[in-house]
Amino acid sequence: MAKNLVIVESPAKAKTIEKFLGKDYQVESSYGHIADLPSKEIGVDVENNFKPKYEVSSDKKAVVKKLKDLSKKAEMVWLASDEDREGEAIAWHLAEELKLSEEKTKRIVFHEITKTAILKAIENPRKIDYNLVNAQQARRVLDRLVGYELSPVLWKKVKGGLSAGRVQSVSVRLIVEREREINEFNSKASYSITAEFTNEGGKLVKAKLPKNFESLSEAEAFLNKNVGANYKVSELDTKPAKKSPAAPFTTSTLQQEAARKLYYSVGQTMMLAQRLYESGLITYMRTDSVNLSQDAINAAAAEITKSYGKEFSNPRTYVNKNKGAQEAHEAIRPTDMSLHNAPVDRDQARLYDLIWKRTLASQMSDAKLERTNVKIVADAYSDQFVASGEVLLFEGFLKVYLEGNDDEEEEVEGILPTLRIGEKMLNKKIVATQRFTRPGARYTEASLVKKLEELGIGRPSTYAPTISTIIARTYVEKGTSEGKERPYKMLVLKDGAITSSDLVEKVGGDKGRLIPTDIGIVVNDFLVKNFETILDYNFTAKVEQDFDEIAAGNEDWAKMMKDFYDHFHPRVRDVEENAERESGERILGTDPNTGKPILVRLGKFGPMAQIGAADDEEKQFASLRPDQNIGTITLEEALVLFLLPKKLGEYKGEEIEVSNGRFGPYVRFGKTFISLDKGEEPLDVTIERAMELIKRKEEEDAPIATYQDLPVQKGVGRFGPYLKWNGLFINVNKKYDFDNLSKADIDALISDKVQKEIDKVIHDWKEEGIRVEKARWGRSVILKGKTKIELGKEIDAEALTLEEVQDLIEKKTPAKKKTVAKKPTVKKTVVKKATTKKSTK
Repeated sequence: MAKNLVIVESPAKAKTIEKFLGKDYQVESSYGHIADLPSKEIGVDVENNFKPKYEVSSDKKAVVKKLKDLSKKAEMVWLASDEDREGEAIAWHLAEELKLSEEKTKRIVFHEITKTAILKAIENPRKIDYNLVNAQQARRVLDRLVGYELSPVLWKKVKGGLSAGRVQSVSVRLIVEREREINEFNSKASYSITAEFTNEGGKLVKAKLPKNFESLSEAEAFLNKNVGANYKVSELDTKPAKKSPAAPFTTSTLQQEAARKLYYSVGQTMMLAQRLYESGLITYMRTDSVNLSQDAINAAAAEITKSYGKEFSNPRTYVNKNKGAQEAHEAIRPTDMSLHNAPVDRDQARLYDLIWKRTLASQMSDAKLERTNVKIVADAYSDQFVASGEVLLFEGFLKVYLEGNDDEEEEVEGILPTLRIGEKMLNKKIVATQRFTRPGARYTEASLVKKLEELGIGRPSTYAPTISTIIARTYVEKGTSEGKERPYKMLVLKDGAITSSDLVEKVGGDKGRLIPTDIGIVVNDFLVKNFETILDYNFTAKVEQDFDEIAAGNEDWAKMMKDFYDHFHPRVRDVEENAERESGERILGTDPNTGKPILVRLGKFGPMAQIGAADDEEKQFASLRPDQNIGTITLEEALVLFLLPKKLGEYKGEEIEVSNGRFGPYVRFGKTFISLDKGEEPLDVTIERAMELIKRKEEEDAPIATYQDLPVQKGVGRFGPYLKWNGLFINVNKKYDFDNLSKADIDALISDKVQKEIDKVIHDWKEEGIRVEKARWGRSVILKGKTKIELGKEIDAEALTLEEVQDLIEKKTPAKKKTVAKKPTVKKTVVKKATTKKSTK
């Protein structure tokens, strides 16, 4: 038994650290937090200084028992969780749950997993920093109180199953407000003028007029002025310029740049960065500091000099713009500057390459440029064309890296030929193009992170889970539209004649951008109306500052909680009792057939249109299409919804109709639902088109072969082509010709799938209806009916007994048994029980 027990929070981290320590050290993982607030109760004693009630979850009890046994045998326990507030809280919970004495416990921290850093940490242990622990507790408790008290109000006043959160609700507000800015924006057209000239040497020069014309007639009149005009260079201004590199990565700038250059989501970036850190390849990836250690600066200078030459090296330090940044931390950087390519999988390697280049570039010389501005004058009028260009004299940091930009319309300047004042310019053509003003773009994940950071909302560790939460809660969704076509005009003056063209451009594309859903807008409006303080950007930023003060030991966390709760809790009670129910209702007008009001609102199953007032017993309802929303739908569009479902006829004794559903328009044939093709309008579907879709579906469902005397079907789904046999869906990969599958191909695909299904079963207790199966990433899962319990990597699934599994299932489903027992009670009581059950989550 090793004398020293080192506890970290992840197995990968443990594996890396173990390589640097001798046989006297045993490294184990806690698999993250071992204790947290309970999931089925508030877990905070408001009357007792907001004391949290922490408990070890059932899936962590085996881990805690193992660590407790090992800690009793060890002479010294080293708590080596991450150096941030979450890591400090993990160390504290370990000390508490393992009942570690202060004499045999040491806390160590490091911002990179290298031998030097680990040994240095061992030589410089410290005690648990309770200021950091309290800052983490304050965040956890405050967010629990906000979510736990606001969510039931939303269930009562808006819709069941909703949730609210301090940072998530502010994030949704930003997205909703941007959407409204877009919807309310009035686009204005104007005509921009560009020209192409050649100089006396025949070299091309592109220029533009520094003003626009508001109308087609004005643009045309200007082009007419240029017929037969002569041009020359009137001004020539050449100045030296430079570009400086961007600072090394913080968490948010890494998320933004990985989105721009690698098209990674925020969550994907953090997952890959976590793996790189745990493998010892980069420093800690949750940081808001742009600092580099002196050792890192020296290492970067040595690598730059070696790889590119001494003239490319320019060691420099950066200053944090973020006032709350923790200066003691470092920016995200490689642990070994000489490692150009990391020996990891492709996605990790691409992120490592980005971090390596950004870090090295930050320590390189400025790029030296020569920037030229030219003015070209005509003899027919006073307006002048302007051309700009730049020549790169010395690459500097640009040899390695150039930061991306969110501006979609940024123009890159080209290189101008050598020109002189008075030089004659020959006009090749002048173009007047109709252009439209555009509203601010919808947020991407990266630009939302940037905005949250600018406002001081959230911290590096919160951005990814916040965005994941608002998408998972369907308050926000990622756009899928490539955009709509918009006509525009173009006039071209060439060879003394003006030609006009009507062209089309794609605008309004929202692919990958964050769009608020109807439920997101309704919830946001309710919270802004009734909880203005919680949704206030300045208040949310002030809370983050309070957490920083607690971490610095300048503020008492219980007092901060009391100041907040004394204002928050009475407001919650007041809103719960007195606020009106919110459904986002909009009255659109009057139904021309019945004279009844027609409105749109949020219903039990989503956004819907309604003909008739609330007390009308003959109300009519229709679901909104996926591409429609409560805030923008018109009366005419709503009336069309009531023309569906539309009966088309019969086939094989079954009724055929076309309608709209929650997932888009469809044709229904008996109990078979067939989605229309993308962009197909349901009201335009004829009986002939419906029959075409039905017969296509029948062909797809027709058996293409048999296997073990059971039919085999094939089709194409969301995840590509597949075979269906005996209830199994078998993906068909690209190595097969899906349109020409042989009997041998089909047999091989099915037999492989059957064998995989057999291999993944660890236990199968048929009489009890319980199975334990292998899952992804080395985990396992317990299945019984609709109950699914995921087990962590630390649990040896093969060693589980039936009794142990039944015990886990029992702990997972006590609330369901209570509900079954209450079935005979009246409807009112059942509703009340359901509400109580939700409120404990």
